[in-house]
Amino acid sequence: MTCTLILTRHAKSAWDTSVPSDHARPLNKRGRRSAPAIADWLRGNGHVPDQVISSSSRRTRETFELMELGVPAAFTERLYHANSDILFKVLCQAEKPRVMLIGHNPGIAAFAHSIVATPPDHSRFDDYPTGATLVAEFDIGNWKDLSWSSGKAIDFAVPRELLGE
Repeated sequence: MTCTLILTRHAKSAWDTSVPSDHARPLNKRGRRSAPAIADWLRGNGHVPDQVISSSSRRTRETFELMELGVPAAFTERLYHANSDILFKVLCQAEKPRVMLIGHNPGIAAFAHSIVATPPDHSRFDDYPTGATLVAEFDIGNWKDLSWSSGKAIDFAVPRELLGE
């Protein structure tokens, strides 16, 4: 049996707003185009999650909502600017075999590098831009059995390429 991780950085957020905090920053126009593009790519490649665990920030919530994946999501403060260790712990508590985590850099990029045995052959994997999404498979029957560097990178995409920008 395998478990599949879909690791998504939130779509592009706005910086030119008067919101009271970083946590409250919304997506910008490009981000609102990018989230559905990533979702279409996921659906088109058979990578739809069974469970979504996301940061509680406004931009991660908007990213999830615009994806319209038709699965429930849990929004947690724990993933707001989480580091690799926290992402690992949250994933180990997942209950479904196909899990999407939505979060922020630099934690998402560091976690992506640490969780797969070999990175995907993609020029943007190292910097993990907004909306970047990794799909990785793990030869485990339960997320509790997850170990570092054990994933096989199956796919990787960034919205700008999908949108032809």
